[in-house]
Amino acid sequence: MSIPTSRSPLPRTRVLVVDDQGDVREALRMLLETEGYTVVAAASPEEALACLRGDEFAAVLADMNYTRDTTSGQEGLELVRQVAAQWPGVPVIAMTAWASVELAVEAMRLGAADFIEKPWQNARLLGVLESRIALDRSRRSERRLGAANALLLEEAGDGFVAESAPMRRLVEDLGRIAASDAPVLLLGENGTGKSMLAQLVHRWSQRRERQFVKLDVGGLAPTLFESELFGHVRGAYTDARQERAGRFELSDGGTLFLDEIGNLPLEQQPKLLRAIEDGEFERVGSSRTQRVDVRIVAATNSDLAAEVQAGRFRQDLLYRINTFQARVPPLRERRDDILPLARHYLARACARYGRDLPVLDPSAERALLAYPWPGNVRELSHAMERVALLRDAPRLAADGLGLQSTAAAAIPGGALEAMTLEQAEGWLLRNALRAHPGNLQRAATQLGITRQSLYRRMEKHGLQTDDAPA
Repeated sequence: MSIPTSRSPLPRTRVLVVDDQGDVREALRMLLETEGYTVVAAASPEEALACLRGDEFAAVLADMNYTRDTTSGQEGLELVRQVAAQWPGVPVIAMTAWASVELAVEAMRLGAADFIEKPWQNARLLGVLESRIALDRSRRSERRLGAANALLLEEAGDGFVAESAPMRRLVEDLGRIAASDAPVLLLGENGTGKSMLAQLVHRWSQRRERQFVKLDVGGLAPTLFESELFGHVRGAYTDARQERAGRFELSDGGTLFLDEIGNLPLEQQPKLLRAIEDGEFERVGSSRTQRVDVRIVAATNSDLAAEVQAGRFRQDLLYRINTFQARVPPLRERRDDILPLARHYLARACARYGRDLPVLDPSAERALLAYPWPGNVRELSHAMERVALLRDAPRLAADGLGLQSTAAAAIPGGALEAMTLEQAEGWLLRNALRAHPGNLQRAATQLGITRQSLYRRMEKHGLQTDDAPA
């Protein structure tokens, strides 16, 4: 990042001015506010530290002397030391009318970013302030990017297929809203590719050059939620041996993907709502407010409207995250995508394990299309990886797919067309019941029939709700 030379401070640029003389504080306030800065003034080191504990500042302009007839600069040096220790990275620019080489060197040794003599020259003061803020922002951005890279999901373009009509419609809708900052809520079963679609929204947005950060809300222990989302300061709790940035801070300027948001405990939801609404939060163990600019993409396999009715999910939080709501279709509704995805995952796995890529036999293709894929795209990917590991033949038939323990084993010879109509109906019923254990309504929906019709067909074939292909 280059250091800007124009007088155009970035948004939310707050500067803390510390001086015991009111006329000096007022002069600096007028100068800085004219240039677009927000100024907070403090008359003593104690006031300055209180301000720093309660808010976020881009820089500190600090006088070195506060006690009358004192020119040693010790009070200012102590302030520099405390700011450097408690808020590392915040540039402190030391100011004094009693400039000396020794005092400047000592201030810089204790953590000051620069040194300005009083009376100051406006152009020099503004130039130093702007360059130090820009340099600090650059360093923070690099640190955030480094930390965020460890949290990134695998490349979204890897294995993305949208040849089926439902997926084409979904991708077109996401493409239209991606350029906005509108929150996006992705609904769908586990394994349907919601994470990949969230990454595509980020890639197509104006934030594509910034971070994409994921937080699996469903996998978080309630006690770790605040620390993961907002970060913590050293000593905030027993194991907090050093400061840590949370996901909101890491994704500043970019996109935060909240996966399985339907599992967020009710007592934690107000904290998330405030951060989304106001862009403000405090690290655990700190009262200092931080501000971020984050786009929210959330995903869940829960029925959030039903969760709201049951009192388990806040309605105002739902309104905040579902400005654009999209349902990601399960793989069984994307039949045109099954074979392209299978070939892709098989080729990727064979390349990874150094195996020759087999050709899919027509019987294998029929078995892949007939299987209900209750685990969706994730299950298909794992199935193809298993084939690459265990099979070593130029052609891959249905019996080599490793689906025998599931619905495909019920296909005589692996071929659906070899069944009678009666057999096919029984096979489809068993598949649906297995895919949705204990949920007859979903099984009926998959089959395209009513629940009452499903009961009649189950009775006809002598099936119970826990029946599945043997």
